[in-house]
This record gives sequence, structure tokens and C-alpha cells, in this order.
Amino acid sequence: MKDLPPPRLLVIDDELQIRRLLRITLEAGGYAVSEAETGQAGLAEAAALQPDGIVLDLGLPDLSGLEVVRRLREWSHIPVLVLTVRDQVDDKIAALDAGADDYLTKPFNGNELLARLRAILRRARPSHELPVIRFGEIEVDLPARCVRRSGQEVHLTAREYDLLRLLVQHRGKVVTHRQILRELWGPNAEENTHYLRVFMTHLRQKLEPDPHTPRHLKTEAGIGYRLLDG
Repeated sequence: MKDLPPPRLLVIDDELQIRRLLRITLEAGGYAVSEAETGQAGLAEAAALQPDGIVLDLGLPDLSGLEVVRRLREWSHIPVLVLTVRDQVDDKIAALDAGADDYLTKPFNGNELLARLRAILRRARPSHELPVIRFGEIEVDLPARCVRRSGQEVHLTAREYDLLRLLVQHRGKVVTHRQILRELWGPNAEENTHYLRVFMTHLRQKLEPDPHTPRHLKTEAGIGYRLLDG
């Protein structure tokens, strides 16, 4: 029987010395390690490698670590351990609310880091996630936040993209008007279903072969919307 490959961790940190220290610590703990020094590079590596876990700094040169977690959670449940010098309670709450699984401050104890990683990896669900979703002529690249139709990029507004992403995340299932409004506009917008009709009309015009007879972006009358692959 062949030995299983070691679990792979992605370290996203812009400090070379910290990355070197983490590599030594993590490899000694039995992990394979990949590195990225910016948020954008980290998201690209996460999509390409599908690592078992991520160790993430909050102070990155391009995107904040919080934004990296938020974007990652748009398409993935990869466990994330935030490792940062920021030790304020508000920073911890913000990171956990954004989707991080645990939070550890620098300087860190190597054994505690390994123990926390073991804990979040034990809790992780098996990953069968597809970062790129295709239906009909449409390709939605969730990590890149890019939508293409027949290979050509389609420009969506931020709100149109958020609506499409939500339907993609729940593809095949009905997403209610209230659920969409609460997630995209907040709890005070739950009755404003006219917002949805406008944005759904725009999406269909940009993505459907026949916007008046949609194949993919289906209306469930009086309930919500559903994305169908077929």
C-alpha cells in the first residue's frame, strides 16, 4: 500500500522570514507547504492547489486578510487559520465573522500552531468544491470573480455578480427572495423584491440565449429564483 501524501498547507504572508519559519515548523509537523506573498496570489494558489488548510496574515500588501477570507468563502470551505500581530478583540471578531476558523497572534508557539491546525483540519468537511462552474455557454470563475460567455468575458456590476454568485453557490436549489435580499442588501431590505426583478432582468439579458425564455436563471413564482445547469 502506498503512503498517503502529507496534507498540504498554503501560507499567505508577505514577510519572507515568517514564511521561512512557518515552513520549518509546518514541515516538521508533517505538512507539505506552499507559499504566497500577496492576497491575490494566495487566492490563485488556493484555487489551483486546493490545499487542506491555509495560514493567513491579515496585513498583506494588496488585499487585506479579511478580504481574502471573504473572497475565499465565496467558493470554498478550506479551513483558515489567521496568524497575525493584531491582538485586539475587534480584529479577532472581524476575522472570525469573515469566515476564518481560528486566530493566533504573532509571535507564536510552534506547538500551539500545530495543535490549532490539527483541530481545524479535523473539523473540516471533505472538499468536493468546484471553483469554476459551467452551465450552458456560461463559465463562472469564482476565485477570479470573472464570468465568461462562449469564452468572452461578460461585464457584470458588483451587485449583478453577487446575485449570480449566490445562485451558483446554491445551484439546483431555490433561493428565496428574502434570503437573497438579506444577503445582498441587508435585513432591512427583505421586502424590496423589486430590486431583484431589475437585477435578474439584467443578468438574463447578459447571460441567457433568450432572456424572455430563460433556460438557466429560472423564476419560482412567489418564492425566489433557481439556477439550473441544463
